[in-house]
Amino acid sequence: GRGVLPRAMAALGAYRCIECNEEATELYRDYQRGVLRISICKSCQKPVDKYIEYDPVIILINAVLCKAQAYRHILFNTKINIHGKLCIFCLLCEAYLRWLQLQDSSQNTDPDDLIRYAKEWDFYRMFGIASLEQTSFFIGIFITLWWMTPEMLKRKSDFILLLKALLLSTYGKLLLIPAVIWEHDYTPLCLAFIKVFVLISNSQAIRVTLNLNRILPWFAIFFGLILENGVVCLFQKMGWD
Repeated sequence: GRGVLPRAMAALGAYRCIECNEEATELYRDYQRGVLRISICKSCQKPVDKYIEYDPVIILINAVLCKAQAYRHILFNTKINIHGKLCIFCLLCEAYLRWLQLQDSSQNTDPDDLIRYAKEWDFYRMFGIASLEQTSFFIGIFITLWWMTPEMLKRKSDFILLLKALLLSTYGKLLLIPAVIWEHDYTPLCLAFIKVFVLISNSQAIRVTLNLNRILPWFAIFFGLILENGVVCLFQKMGWD
Protein backbone atom coordinates (compact mmCIF):
# COMPACT_ATOMS: atom_id res chain seq x y z
CA GLY A 1 0.00 0.00 0.00
CA ARG A 2 2.81 2.43 0.80
CA GLY A 3 4.30 1.76 -2.60
CA VAL A 4 1.16 2.97 -4.35
CA LEU A 5 1.30 6.45 -2.90
CA PRO A 6 4.65 8.02 -2.06
CA ARG A 7 5.25 9.92 1.14
CA ALA A 8 4.77 13.22 -0.68
CA MET A 9 1.13 12.35 -1.32
CA ALA A 10 0.44 12.79 2.39
CA ALA A 11 1.12 16.53 2.13
CA LEU A 12 -1.77 18.96 2.16
CA GLY A 13 -3.57 19.06 -1.17
CA ALA A 14 -6.81 18.60 -3.01
CA TYR A 15 -7.92 15.01 -2.55
CA ARG A 16 -11.38 13.43 -2.67
CA CYS A 17 -13.18 10.98 -0.45
CA ILE A 18 -13.79 7.90 -2.59
CA GLU A 19 -17.12 7.25 -0.88
CA CYS A 20 -18.91 10.62 -0.95
CA ASN A 21 -16.66 12.66 -3.29
CA GLU A 22 -16.09 15.39 -0.69
CA GLU A 23 -12.74 17.19 -0.67
CA ALA A 24 -10.12 16.15 1.86
CA THR A 25 -6.84 17.75 2.90
CA GLU A 26 -4.95 14.48 3.42
CA LEU A 27 -5.26 10.76 2.78
CA TYR A 28 -3.33 9.52 5.80
CA ARG A 29 -1.28 10.81 8.69
CA ASP A 30 2.25 9.60 9.32
CA TYR A 31 3.08 9.23 13.02
CA GLN A 32 6.67 8.19 12.24
CA ARG A 33 8.29 4.82 12.99
CA GLY A 34 6.10 3.16 10.38
CA VAL A 35 2.81 4.10 12.05
CA LEU A 36 0.24 5.35 9.55
CA ARG A 37 -3.40 6.19 10.11
CA ILE A 38 -5.86 6.60 7.25
CA SER A 39 -7.78 9.86 7.43
CA ILE A 40 -11.52 9.76 8.09
CA CYS A 41 -13.87 11.82 5.93
CA LYS A 42 -15.62 14.55 7.91
CA SER A 43 -18.73 14.20 5.76
CA CYS A 44 -19.47 10.45 5.62
CA GLN A 45 -17.25 9.31 8.53
CA LYS A 46 -15.61 6.64 6.36
CA PRO A 47 -11.94 6.29 5.36
CA VAL A 48 -11.06 8.92 2.80
CA ASP A 49 -9.26 6.40 0.58
CA LYS A 50 -9.03 2.79 1.65
CA TYR A 51 -7.24 1.90 -1.60
CA ILE A 52 -3.94 3.41 -0.44
CA GLU A 53 -3.42 0.14 1.45
CA TYR A 54 -4.54 -2.10 -1.42
CA ASP A 55 -2.36 -3.91 -3.91
CA PRO A 56 -2.41 -2.33 -7.42
CA VAL A 57 -3.84 -5.55 -8.84
CA ILE A 58 -6.86 -5.28 -6.53
CA ILE A 59 -7.33 -1.65 -7.56
CA LEU A 60 -7.18 -2.65 -11.23
CA ILE A 61 -9.78 -5.37 -10.72
CA ASN A 62 -12.09 -2.88 -9.00
CA ALA A 63 -11.58 -0.45 -11.87
CA VAL A 64 -12.44 -3.17 -14.40
CA LEU A 65 -15.62 -3.77 -12.40
CA CYS A 66 -16.34 -0.03 -12.89
CA LYS A 67 -16.54 0.76 -9.18
CA ALA A 68 -16.84 4.49 -8.60
CA GLN A 69 -14.53 4.30 -5.55
CA ALA A 70 -11.70 2.86 -7.65
CA TYR A 71 -12.18 5.55 -10.30
CA ARG A 72 -12.06 8.32 -7.69
CA HIS A 73 -8.88 6.84 -6.21
CA ILE A 74 -7.18 6.76 -9.61
CA LEU A 75 -8.38 10.15 -10.83
CA PHE A 76 -8.14 12.28 -7.69
CA ASN A 77 -5.80 10.59 -5.20
CA THR A 78 -2.95 9.30 -7.35
CA LYS A 79 -0.44 10.91 -9.65
CA ILE A 80 -1.00 8.71 -12.68
CA ASN A 81 0.15 10.52 -15.81
CA ILE A 82 -0.08 7.84 -18.49
CA HIS A 83 -3.32 8.94 -20.13
CA GLY A 84 -1.55 10.31 -23.22
CA LYS A 85 0.54 7.18 -23.80
CA LEU A 86 -2.45 4.96 -23.07
CA CYS A 87 -4.54 6.84 -25.62
CA ILE A 88 -1.87 6.44 -28.32
CA PHE A 89 -1.50 2.72 -27.59
CA CYS A 90 -5.27 2.16 -27.67
CA LEU A 91 -5.50 3.98 -31.00
CA LEU A 92 -2.68 1.81 -32.34
CA CYS A 93 -4.62 -1.28 -31.27
CA GLU A 94 -7.75 -0.05 -33.03
CA ALA A 95 -5.79 0.96 -36.13
CA TYR A 96 -4.14 -2.46 -36.24
CA LEU A 97 -7.53 -4.19 -36.04
CA ARG A 98 -8.90 -2.10 -38.91
CA TRP A 99 -5.73 -2.55 -40.94
CA LEU A 100 -5.87 -6.32 -40.42
CA GLN A 101 -9.49 -6.44 -41.58
CA LEU A 102 -8.53 -4.35 -44.60
CA GLN A 103 -5.72 -6.77 -45.48
CA ASP A 104 -8.03 -9.77 -45.06
CA SER A 105 -10.39 -8.24 -47.62
CA SER A 106 -7.54 -7.80 -50.10
CA GLN A 107 -6.45 -10.81 -52.15
CA ASN A 108 -3.24 -9.21 -53.45
CA THR A 109 -0.22 -11.27 -52.34
CA ASP A 110 2.37 -9.53 -54.50
CA PRO A 111 5.58 -9.13 -52.40
CA ASP A 112 6.64 -6.07 -54.37
CA ASP A 113 8.10 -3.22 -52.26
CA LEU A 114 5.48 -0.82 -53.58
CA ILE A 115 2.70 -3.11 -52.32
CA ARG A 116 4.33 -3.36 -48.88
CA TYR A 117 4.65 0.43 -48.76
CA ALA A 118 0.96 0.81 -49.68
CA LYS A 119 -0.02 -1.60 -46.90
CA GLU A 120 2.09 0.36 -44.40
CA TRP A 121 0.43 3.59 -45.54
CA ASP A 122 -2.96 1.92 -45.00
CA PHE A 123 -2.05 1.38 -41.34
CA TYR A 124 -1.17 5.05 -40.87
CA ARG A 125 -4.41 5.99 -42.60
CA MET A 126 -6.40 3.74 -40.23
CA PHE A 127 -4.62 5.33 -37.26
CA GLY A 128 -5.54 8.81 -38.48
CA ILE A 129 -9.17 7.85 -39.05
CA ALA A 130 -9.43 6.21 -35.60
CA SER A 131 -7.91 9.33 -34.01
CA LEU A 132 -10.39 11.65 -35.76
CA GLU A 133 -13.33 9.44 -34.82
CA GLN A 134 -12.32 9.35 -31.14
CA THR A 135 -11.73 13.12 -31.17
CA SER A 136 -15.22 13.71 -32.58
CA PHE A 137 -16.66 11.36 -29.93
CA PHE A 138 -15.00 13.37 -27.14
CA ILE A 139 -16.06 16.68 -28.70
CA GLY A 140 -19.67 15.49 -28.74
CA ILE A 141 -19.41 14.59 -25.04
CA PHE A 142 -17.85 17.94 -24.10
CA ILE A 143 -20.41 19.96 -26.06
CA THR A 144 -23.32 18.08 -24.47
CA LEU A 145 -21.98 18.38 -20.93
CA TRP A 146 -21.06 22.05 -21.38
CA TRP A 147 -24.55 22.76 -22.71
CA MET A 148 -26.42 20.85 -20.00
CA THR A 149 -24.15 21.52 -16.99
CA PRO A 150 -22.11 24.68 -17.71
CA GLU A 151 -21.42 25.16 -13.99
CA MET A 152 -19.46 21.89 -13.97
CA LEU A 153 -17.02 22.99 -16.68
CA LYS A 154 -16.20 26.57 -15.77
CA ARG A 155 -12.42 26.29 -15.65
CA LYS A 156 -9.80 24.95 -18.01
CA SER A 157 -8.71 22.48 -15.31
CA ASP A 158 -12.20 20.96 -15.32
CA PHE A 159 -11.93 20.21 -19.04
CA ILE A 160 -8.42 18.78 -18.61
CA LEU A 161 -9.52 16.52 -15.76
CA LEU A 162 -12.51 15.24 -17.73
CA LEU A 163 -10.33 14.64 -20.79
CA LYS A 164 -7.84 12.74 -18.66
CA ALA A 165 -10.66 10.63 -17.19
CA LEU A 166 -12.04 9.84 -20.66
CA LEU A 167 -8.60 8.87 -22.00
CA LEU A 168 -7.91 6.60 -19.04
CA SER A 169 -11.34 4.99 -19.34
CA THR A 170 -10.61 3.80 -22.88
CA TYR A 171 -8.22 1.16 -21.55
CA GLY A 172 -10.71 -1.52 -22.60
CA LYS A 173 -9.54 -1.09 -26.20
CA LEU A 174 -6.37 -2.95 -25.23
CA LEU A 175 -8.50 -6.10 -25.37
CA LEU A 176 -8.80 -5.67 -29.15
CA ILE A 177 -5.41 -7.27 -29.74
CA PRO A 178 -6.11 -10.56 -27.85
CA ALA A 179 -9.52 -10.72 -29.54
CA VAL A 180 -7.81 -10.59 -32.94
CA ILE A 181 -4.92 -12.92 -32.06
CA TRP A 182 -7.25 -15.62 -30.70
CA GLU A 183 -9.65 -15.22 -33.59
CA HIS A 184 -12.63 -17.56 -33.68
CA ASP A 185 -16.23 -17.60 -34.84
CA TYR A 186 -17.33 -15.35 -31.97
CA THR A 187 -14.77 -12.59 -32.60
CA PRO A 188 -17.42 -10.06 -33.85
CA LEU A 189 -19.40 -10.69 -30.65
CA CYS A 190 -16.26 -10.17 -28.55
CA LEU A 191 -15.54 -6.89 -30.35
CA ALA A 192 -19.10 -5.73 -29.65
CA PHE A 193 -18.69 -6.56 -25.95
CA ILE A 194 -15.39 -4.63 -25.86
CA LYS A 195 -17.13 -1.60 -27.39
CA VAL A 196 -19.90 -1.76 -24.80
CA PHE A 197 -17.36 -2.14 -21.97
CA VAL A 198 -15.44 0.95 -23.15
CA LEU A 199 -18.66 2.98 -23.27
CA ILE A 200 -19.57 1.84 -19.73
CA SER A 201 -16.10 2.89 -18.55
CA ASN A 202 -16.50 6.28 -20.26
CA SER A 203 -19.85 6.77 -18.54
CA GLN A 204 -18.40 5.94 -15.13
CA ALA A 205 -15.45 8.28 -15.71
CA ILE A 206 -17.81 11.18 -16.56
CA ARG A 207 -20.03 10.41 -13.59
CA VAL A 208 -17.14 10.28 -11.13
CA THR A 209 -15.31 13.33 -12.48
CA LEU A 210 -18.33 15.67 -12.49
CA ASN A 211 -20.27 13.95 -9.68
CA LEU A 212 -23.36 13.44 -11.85
CA ASN A 213 -26.22 10.97 -11.86
CA ARG A 214 -26.20 7.93 -14.13
CA ILE A 215 -28.46 9.36 -16.86
CA LEU A 216 -26.58 12.49 -17.95
CA PRO A 217 -23.27 10.72 -18.77
CA TRP A 218 -25.12 8.29 -21.03
CA PHE A 219 -26.92 11.20 -22.66
CA ALA A 220 -23.55 12.82 -23.42
CA ILE A 221 -22.15 9.54 -24.74
CA PHE A 222 -25.19 9.14 -27.00
CA PHE A 223 -24.52 12.52 -28.64
CA GLY A 224 -20.82 11.68 -28.83
CA LEU A 225 -21.68 8.51 -30.75
CA ILE A 226 -23.93 10.48 -33.09
CA LEU A 227 -21.09 12.87 -33.92
CA GLU A 228 -18.63 9.99 -34.28
CA ASN A 229 -20.94 8.11 -36.65
CA GLY A 230 -21.39 11.32 -38.64
CA VAL A 231 -17.63 11.47 -39.13
CA VAL A 232 -17.62 7.78 -40.12
CA CYS A 233 -20.28 8.42 -42.76
CA LEU A 234 -18.26 11.37 -44.05
CA PHE A 235 -15.16 9.20 -44.41
CA GLN A 236 -17.15 6.53 -46.21
CA LYS A 237 -18.53 9.04 -48.69
CA MET A 238 -15.02 10.35 -49.32
CA GLY A 239 -13.74 6.80 -49.78
CA TRP A 240 -11.18 7.04 -46.98
CA ASP A 241 -12.47 4.22 -44.80
